[in-house]
Amino acid sequence: MNQKANEIKDNFIKGYDCSQVVFRHFAERFDLSEDEANRIAACFGGGMMLGSVCGAYTGALMAIGMKYGHTKEEGLMDQKNVMIGKYMEFKNRFEQEYGSVNCKEIIGYDVSTPEGLQGALDSGKMTEFCPCLAEKVIQITEEILNED
Repeated sequence: MNQKANEIKDNFIKGYDCSQVVFRHFAERFDLSEDEANRIAACFGGGMMLGSVCGAYTGALMAIGMKYGHTKEEGLMDQKNVMIGKYMEFKNRFEQEYGSVNCKEIIGYDVSTPEGLQGALDSGKMTEFCPCLAEKVIQITEEILNED
């Protein structure tokens, strides 16, 4: 296991969520402290604790939005179209890799229920599979952010 993979797994073991692990990876790039990145991404782990859209996916979209978000009135639609293109590239690559963007479909457990959360923990999905997913999501996101 490489250093980045070990760091990601350690962060999951410490209790950080997938969204935090992914978005925090990009904090320095966007002049955010790790604390700020953790706070921004805090409520998105486990598909917003609903088993909905994967937290790692959401953390990646936060990073993509930080670089490509449309904020300037002059050329707003051009900026938005670039952002949509980057989003679609990420979405397509993620779905190709995992078949869905929804946490409960990806890991096979509904983490919004106590039983589902316990099952995900007991099975190792959240301590073994999710760190690997987060590492892959970081890789894909880095590639997209480095395209231009």
